[in-house]
Amino acid sequence: MAIKKIITEPNKLLRKISLPVENVGKKEQQLMDDMLDTMYAANGIGLAAIQIGVPKNVVVIDLNKDNKKLPMFFVNPKITSKSKSLKKYEEGCLSIPNLFAEIERPSECEIQYLDYFGKEKTLTANGLLATCIQHEVDHLKGILFIDYLSKLKKDIILKKLSKQKIDQKRLVI
Repeated sequence: MAIKKIITEPNKLLRKISLPVENVGKKEQQLMDDMLDTMYAANGIGLAAIQIGVPKNVVVIDLNKDNKKLPMFFVNPKITSKSKSLKKYEEGCLSIPNLFAEIERPSECEIQYLDYFGKEKTLTANGLLATCIQHEVDHLKGILFIDYLSKLKKDIILKKLSKQKIDQKRLVI
């Protein structure tokens, strides 16, 4: 298991559409293990493979804040239905570090996917899990949470992100 570098916006790879996984084997399980290590190291609750430079339809999620880890694995996730009722959550993203915005999404969704072992599953999610699933599945389609914002709000976030990158390059002696 290894911690990988998380790609941050702006990066053309984040806008790339991920490809389906043909078969869940040792290589894909290793990818999911590495993704979990990377997500935990960054204090995240979800990560799509594209965020570490792998354009495959793979997502890991763990909403548990306690020391006990409860990871969830989604290979080739497909949202099959969304509720009409909407819920706002303040979203952030490991690819847009330290910046947050309220995003309104369906409060419930149903998802079909393959698990860590390649078994077909269906899950009905609500609340934060539904939001997180939708956020991560968006990554697989090249969509970031800032794409749901007005042009003005999106430009403000991108300007702050650019300033963060400049400040990180400065050396203080």
